[in-house]
Parts: sequence; structure tokens; C-alpha cells
Amino acid sequence: MSPRTLFIGDVHGCADELDALLEVCAYRPGERVVLVGDLVAKGPDSAGVLRRARERGMLAVRGNHDEHVLRWHQGRMPKGKKLKPEHKQVLETLTAKDWAFLESLPLHLHFPELNVRVVHGGFVPGVPVEQQEPALLLNLRSITPEGEPSKKLEAGYPWASLWKGPELVIFGHDALRGVQRYPFAIGLDSGCVYGRRLTAYVLPDDRLYSVEAKRAYMSMDD
Repeated sequence: MSPRTLFIGDVHGCADELDALLEVCAYRPGERVVLVGDLVAKGPDSAGVLRRARERGMLAVRGNHDEHVLRWHQGRMPKGKKLKPEHKQVLETLTAKDWAFLESLPLHLHFPELNVRVVHGGFVPGVPVEQQEPALLLNLRSITPEGEPSKKLEAGYPWASLWKGPELVIFGHDALRGVQRYPFAIGLDSGCVYGRRLTAYVLPDDRLYSVEAKRAYMSMDD
């Protein structure tokens, strides 16, 4: 039997919940763990999440909050942009090894043996993967009635509901919609950092697992 792959939704610095979810999944060393982005920011222990990811050899894609803190760290933020408290806290706590790990994260990952792609935001249906815009890979949520991609939840339909495959896409970034299951896409952001749940999808079991957040670390309105 081939080792399992555990895909885990937006952790956002919730290191204790990550530990609890791995336990609920009966994670064993040697199994593959893939984080769908937003490893850091908003939660209490971004450095702890990155340390676990590094030490356990987890794979991950870059999320929009990972990208934000990298831009601040590298001096790439536009002048006049205000540093948010949740990003300031990350900048003050990460080590050189943490930054190197974050910098190494790709915008998407391909697992051909599972027929799976992983991305944080999403893919625009009908556009070849190599032609997708990096900003949308990080931030996509919806497709408007006119067929335009949007970062806004209220702008239209969930992009994943329109994704026709053939690969299964596993993604995060959409806490308001919560866990999403469509024929060719699964969304795993279940709002842990907002006091809801942290969710994993496991293959080849085709099973979802989740744990409750210890508390709400941020309001969804923040």
C-alpha cells in the first residue's frame, strides 16, 4: 500500500492545531504532508508552524499572507503601504531558516501520480496552468457572471465550481465559504484562525479530517 498524502488547509500560525490534526489523521513519519498556503500570520505561532514544516519535511505552496511577509522582509512592498500587526509579529519572530523555507515555496505543486495540483487561491478555468497569473494563484476566489476572475467572494461563483479538471485541484484561501467539494476541486480553508476548524484531506483514503480551533485568534472582520 502506498504511503498516504495529507493535504492541510490554511494553518495561519496555529501550531497546536496543526499538531492535533496530524494526531487525528494518525500521521506516521514517512507520510507526505502538503500545506495549501498561508502557513503564517494572524495566529499565535508562525515560527512554530515553519519549524514543524522544516523538521518534518512538509511540502507547501505559497499563500497570499506568506507572500506579504516575504515582500516586507525583502523590501519589496510599495512605499506608503502600512504594515499590519499580524505581519509585523511574523517579521519579528522568524529565523533565517524560516525565511529560506518561505522563499522556497512555489505558487503551485503538481502530484501527477495522484492526478492532483495544489494551489493557495485558485486557477482560472479554461486557462492553461503555465499561463495563469501569479496574483490569481495567490488570491483568486470567484468568477464573475461575465467570466472574469475576481479576488472577491461576493463577485460571483466559486472558481472551483467551474473547474472541469481533469486534475483535482486542492486549495485554500476561502475561509468564508469553508470546506468546498466539487467534482474536480476541494477547498480546505475552514477558518481555524477565526476559531473554527483546521481541515485535512487524505489520499488515497479520500477522507476529510478536522479539529476544532483552541480559540479565535482573529475576527473575520479584521
